[in-house]
Amino acid sequence: MPPATHPSAASAYAADFVERVLADALNHGARVYAIAGLQGSGKSTLAAQVAARAGERGLRVAVLSIDDCYLGRRERAQLGRRVHPLLATRGPPGTHEVALACATLDALRAGGAARLPRFDKLGDRRLPPSRWPRLRAVDLTLFEGWFLKTPAQTAAELIEPINALERDEDRDGVWRGYCNQALAQDYPALWARLDRLLFLQPPGFEHVPEWRWQQERALQAASPGRAGMDRAQIERFVRLFERVSRQALARLPEIADWTVPVDARRRVLA
Repeated sequence: MPPATHPSAASAYAADFVERVLADALNHGARVYAIAGLQGSGKSTLAAQVAARAGERGLRVAVLSIDDCYLGRRERAQLGRRVHPLLATRGPPGTHEVALACATLDALRAGGAARLPRFDKLGDRRLPPSRWPRLRAVDLTLFEGWFLKTPAQTAAELIEPINALERDEDRDGVWRGYCNQALAQDYPALWARLDRLLFLQPPGFEHVPEWRWQQERALQAASPGRAGMDRAQIERFVRLFERVSRQALARLPEIADWTVPVDARRRVLA
């Protein structure tokens, strides 16, 4: 069997499932409907499909990712110098501008004009505001992200390194402690703005490196000539996400309003 490719907006999810997701949002009166799933799980694709279906019904929909609110390279570099070198790399809690995400969702909910921030992952930079799409009078906002509503861990849970990256590059636990504190203190204000949460539940974290590699290849194929990460860099990159990803796997099924299991090829199981 050939390797699975990263899902495209045209074919990732069956039309009946997309319709069920849209119905779940509308039937519960959600103005901000959240979709959580680990890296490469297809949450962005699902959001695009739901937005397209809603558009066919005459609804105005905004799609925003928590990734679009990453701090820029300069801000992360400063954070890396001030707190810990690993914070120069985007990804875990503490590397987002949470206030920007909150303000954007508030503007969308209010029904006036709003600009949607956008982040260039291949370029590892947030696009300038002049390039952000501008929307007005939105009926529904789809907000997607890999750790939405994931709770912080206890101090005891932070002690033991979860992988070689933590063991070798965060021996004193400063990086994971900073990320966990941010998750506990900064992100609940953002979570409070999410009316309903769907969690795409994968079989396990072991599938994430391959999924994220497929995503990277799709990004590079869509932008020929632009450099991205190679396989080894992706393997390292996902280790930055592992601790909070495993916390999401353990806790989100009891927190999400609707948990949908998917298999290793991202096929809906229920």
